[in-house]
Amino acid sequence: MQQEPARVPKQAKQVGGLRARWAWTEASVWTDRMLAALENGVKGEVWFSLIDKVYNPKNLWAAWSKSARNKGAAGVDGIIIEQYERQAESNLRHLSEQLKLGTYQPKAIRRTYIPKPDGTQRPLGIPTVTDRIVQGAIRQVIEPIFEKQFAAQSYGFRPGRSCRDALRRVQQLLREGHRYVVDADLKSYFDTIPHQRLMAQVAKRVADGRVLKLIESFLDAKVMDQTEQWTPSAGAPQGAVLSPLLSNIYLDPLDQQMAQSGYQMVRYADDFVILCKTKEQAQSALETVAAWTAQAGLVLHPDKTRIVDSRFESFEFLGYRFERGRRFPRDKSMVKLRDAIRAKTGRCDGRMLQVIIADVNRTLRGWFEYFKYSYRHVFLRVDKWVRGRLRSLLRKRHKHGGIATWGDRQRWPNAYFTGQGLISLKQAHARARQSVKAAH
Repeated sequence: MQQEPARVPKQAKQVGGLRARWAWTEASVWTDRMLAALENGVKGEVWFSLIDKVYNPKNLWAAWSKSARNKGAAGVDGIIIEQYERQAESNLRHLSEQLKLGTYQPKAIRRTYIPKPDGTQRPLGIPTVTDRIVQGAIRQVIEPIFEKQFAAQSYGFRPGRSCRDALRRVQQLLREGHRYVVDADLKSYFDTIPHQRLMAQVAKRVADGRVLKLIESFLDAKVMDQTEQWTPSAGAPQGAVLSPLLSNIYLDPLDQQMAQSGYQMVRYADDFVILCKTKEQAQSALETVAAWTAQAGLVLHPDKTRIVDSRFESFEFLGYRFERGRRFPRDKSMVKLRDAIRAKTGRCDGRMLQVIIADVNRTLRGWFEYFKYSYRHVFLRVDKWVRGRLRSLLRKRHKHGGIATWGDRQRWPNAYFTGQGLISLKQAHARARQSVKAAH
């Protein structure tokens, strides 16, 4: 006789489902009891007594582990991950004690710059390894509190959400007839977030004064740019662990207002579009956003904010260009890719062909990982162009000048480069589409 399977108590099922819904949270902080309180709601939706969760050694160790995996450059103290790791246990024990006693003070943020496609430079703030750990520990404590109430149309820097989800939503809305697009741009958003107003937003959910003071100390930390040093009066530095969460907290009231007004907004960090069915609705949506940003101390970029009729005009979102219902990498992204490939396929490059191809593959894989949701013809064109670069290189090695010709395509057919290990973006795209279909 077959034995009847043991029954799972209802309470156990509920606990298991609770943990599954919040699987991304740090278990040493967000116990089943804490998660139950989060879902059921605490009095006034305000959380007290959180500092002990921040300096919990297990929480600090988890934050350190994430920092170690992410690597990252040294801050103003010059200490890199590998140096910190040598004495991680004692370092974290000392850090926990400092946080418990209230003697911990963040160090200055090192300012560095990365080039943007338009030729300008984007400023990044690099905290020290220790400060990154503390910010990570704070984030692990407070993020679920805010995540519970964030609006659905926000996708950036949120657990279980991605750029792909935001792009899908835009595509869906276009298919449903939302052809008028408010293409908005917040001017220097991360550098202009007002500190006092941001902290007021945080304090609506977090009432632990010591945690609030810690967060404020990171916002007020000095910035060092080579020999210059100053204390910022606004902004949340890009590169800091807490900044993505804080940026979402500050824009959440806009998300909520737009949703309550019936507007279809899709936001990823400070990049957002609003899709409407009529031009009048789009104009009204833009006026609503302009009024909100003005009272929030933010600025809509006058030259980059516009209303687009997607039937006749293209618009850009998250590095993609939406045109006639299809997605393409924006022109700047294509230029950047070609420049990177050109640098690796110069006709005078003396490396073995297989070494060059392995180098090219690294660039192609990284680019494809982000732009794999583009229209399929994009990948055909990129494959053809890359093979043309390699044929020109081989032509030079065989004492012929100029770029590749039709005869070179017969001499070195596509199959030749496949045999040398060159990846095909066309095939990679087909495999990605099959995986998506299989998942659904």
